[in-house]
Formats: sequence, C-alpha cells, structure tokens
Amino acid sequence: MKTDRMSRRDLLAALPAAGAALAPPLAFTRDDKPALLGGKPARTDAIPSWPVFDRSEEDALINVVRSGKWGRGNGEQVNRFEAAYARFTGAHGCLTTVNGTNALYISLNALGIEPGDEVLVPPFTFVATVNVVLRQHALPVFVDSDLDTFQIDARKIEPLVNERTKAIIPVHLGGSTADMDAVMAVARKHKLVVIEDACQAWVAQWRGRNVGRLGNCGCFSFQASKNINSGEGGAIISDDGEFIERCYGFHTQGRMRKGSAEFSYSMSATNLRMTEFQAAVLLAQLNRLEAHSKKREDNAAYLTSLLREIPGIVPARMYDGCTRNAYHLYMLRFEPEKFAGMTRAQFLKALHAEGVPLSAGYGPLNRSAFLKTTLQSRGFRRLFSAERIARWEEQNQTPVNDRMTREGCWFSQNCLLAERSTMEQIAEGILKVQKHAAEIARA
Repeated sequence: MKTDRMSRRDLLAALPAAGAALAPPLAFTRDDKPALLGGKPARTDAIPSWPVFDRSEEDALINVVRSGKWGRGNGEQVNRFEAAYARFTGAHGCLTTVNGTNALYISLNALGIEPGDEVLVPPFTFVATVNVVLRQHALPVFVDSDLDTFQIDARKIEPLVNERTKAIIPVHLGGSTADMDAVMAVARKHKLVVIEDACQAWVAQWRGRNVGRLGNCGCFSFQASKNINSGEGGAIISDDGEFIERCYGFHTQGRMRKGSAEFSYSMSATNLRMTEFQAAVLLAQLNRLEAHSKKREDNAAYLTSLLREIPGIVPARMYDGCTRNAYHLYMLRFEPEKFAGMTRAQFLKALHAEGVPLSAGYGPLNRSAFLKTTLQSRGFRRLFSAERIARWEEQNQTPVNDRMTREGCWFSQNCLLAERSTMEQIAEGILKVQKHAAEIARA
C-alpha cells in the first residue's frame, strides 16, 4: 500500500521549538516512529565506500612495480607528485613524507623548535598535533576552542605567549580554517613561527589563498581516511625554498639535494621518505580531488540549510575569511536540552538505527593521562621546572573545549559524496529522533 507523505514543513510544525524559516519542503512518511522504537529507518542505502579508485590506481602501481624503481632515490613518481601538489596549492615548493605526523615533525625540526621551547596548540585535534611537540621535548600549551567554529580560538592565543614560546600550530580542523588573520597578527607581533596543520584541509582557502601558504609552512596528510589517500603519506608546502631544502635534508638522513656527495651529511636527521608506490597512487587520486571536493561542498551547503532549522543541531560555522572548506568532516553540536535531555550516546544510537552515520567528535585531548605522565618524565623534568609544570596545569583550563567535546559530532567526508537525497534522509532521521526524544531517553 502506498504510504501517505507529509512535508518537512508539517513535521517541523509538530516540534514545539521549530523555526518559521524553512527551506523547500521535503517528503517524510507519516509513520515517523524512530527505528529504535520499531519504526522503519530513515535511510537504508549504503554510504559511499572509501577509498574511491579505478584502473588509474591499479595501472599506476603496476607501472611502478615493473619499473623496478620503488624509492625516491631512483624513481620519478615522488618528484612528479611534489611538483603537481605544489602547482595545485600554488606553493613555491613541496616535500612529500611518509605520513602527515612526520610532515609536522620535520617542520618543527627545520624551523628550529628545540627542547625547552613552548608551542601553542588547540585541544580539539588529532593527537599527532601534540605528539610531535612532545617528541621535540617542547611543551604543548593548549589554547581554548571557539565553540561556533570548532577551531582554535585565536583571540586567546596572546595571553599564553611568554619568553619560551616559539611557535603556533593552528589546525584547520575538518577542512575548515582557523582564523589566520588573528593567528598571523600574534605571530608577527611576537616573532613566532606558524606551522599550519592542514592534514584535513587539502583544498581549503583563507581569503582565496590555499592554506599552508599563510604561515611558515603547511602540513598535509594522505592517510587512508583522508580526502586524497595513499594509505599513509604526507606533504609539506611552503613558499620558502630554503626551508623546503632543510626539510629535504632532515627527511633523508641529512643528505642535501644539492652539491653534496652521496654519503655526505649536513645534519643529524632521520629517514621519512615517501615511496614511489604512494606517490603513484596520489597522482591518480589527485585527478579526482577537485570534483569530489565540489560535491562535498554542495552537499554540505544543502545539509546545513536543512539542519539549521532543527532546534538543538548547530552546524559548525566558518570564519568570514574561510573562502573554501575541504569538508573532511562535517561538524556540528548536539544540544541535549532540545532533545528531552537525552545523552549524546543515546542520540547517536538512535541515529545509527535510522541509518544516519553520525559519530562523536574528539575527546578532551588536553586532559589525557599520558600528558601528565610525559611531563613528569626525567627528560621533561630536566627542561621544565616543577613551578612551570604546575603553572601549565593551572593554565590547562579549556571550558569551551570541554563543552565542545561533550556536544561535538561529525559526519565523515565520504558521507558527503552521497546523493543529495541522502542529506534529506539525514535530516529526516534527526527530526524523527527529536520528535520522540522523550521516549528514546526513557527506553
């Protein structure tokens, strides 16, 4: 039997806090019982799988295998990808690395961040942003988050600067951008280096300029979940050619690219080179990045137009200067008071039953137990006084981030590669859960 339909306007009208401004109506079934309570899921089709690949990647790998040239020392694929990615971002130079974590690590070394220094970082980020600072035996100092954007709150950077502060690592989280005008103003005033963690932000732009070119350098990741993917992989871009050459030397055991014998070393360094296999796959993946990015942007804009009408669902805002978002993550906040007080865990469980793949965001990284253990180690006690560590603990108050880690949620990038109708089904699933929130909370 054909099911009667009701418009999204009708369903929203049934919600006590619904707003009046509505996008074009969507069709919803009158049988809107949530799947968790025995109804039909809002969506049943699979989200697009990741990675996306075809014969291009297969042929690229086969060609490298057959060439017998598998490393950057005698192959051409790494050099080709570095040149292509530099063109893509508009940067003067690009150096590929084994992964995004080590792109950050190389950059810290090439910019002279040493044991005993302090580096300003956001608390809402992947742990790699902090781990690379700790590997330098430098002190990560956490700057609270901006609740509206999920980014580092650049207005709170300057009060944390002291004589030991040497760098800022703004993270362009989820593919949106940090407030780079404010970040760079503080950096210039206090002569700090800026390493842009753009590991989730390949096509992102600030005032029309690709991220990674606003500070001293930018670091990118090509790990398996990323929007351009070689399983593992990373890159550093910069408009400073000398800096790129220092990075090159550090990532290949101290051998410089120019004017040195094969076994001549210019620095204490390590081996963090990308393989020809990774670069070959990335060259194929790069051909799809722009088309995929455009589809993510279109779907994200439509999804935002739907979700912002639902009380208690707050999509992350972009700063005015963010002229392009890469949408590695579609981030939002869930406000429990608008869902009959249900917990985020209950909300996510109910949505998963609807076929809506929303996930919880990062936890409070700055409160992780490993940080205190690390700072109490012999090496750190030699570098930082007990008084400084005690003051660090006092400073490590991030009330906005604490709230964000309780309320933050996100969709992964491949969800935004689905059809436009999927965005409508996501909104339908959330509306169904909200309408029956009290029942779900009691279940």
